[in-house]
Amino acid sequence: QVQLVESGGNLVQPGGSLRLSCTASGFSLDYYAIGWFRQAPGKEREGVSCLSPVSSSDGTTYYTASVKGRFFIARDNAKNTVYLQMNSLKPEDTAIYYCATQNAHTCGLTWSRYSRWGQGTQVTVSS
Repeated sequence: QVQLVESGGNLVQPGGSLRLSCTASGFSLDYYAIGWFRQAPGKEREGVSCLSPVSSSDGTTYYTASVKGRFFIARDNAKNTVYLQMNSLKPEDTAIYYCATQNAHTCGLTWSRYSRWGQGTQVTVSS
């Protein structure tokens, strides 16, 4: 079965850390750009970070301004998984986080360009 599954969401206090995982089954993530997106209640879906395909020569990673220096995206090719390490979490990071794949040579944070999505994982930052 071809699917993406996110995990790792949880309730965490402000200043804490979480690592989200996006694991693919039925296909290899190596050939796709991977994006992390989030959607908070009443807000539009927002691009958080993305990573270009393994085959890409530019090794592009992007972060939206609000998470730069706090969030980090990385692949584990052996596990067919992409991680989003989230540090120094803030209440405004609270959202459902989704991973998605884009068949492209590089990556970007425009969600409509991504075709395959996971079901999402809830991140809540609160004291």
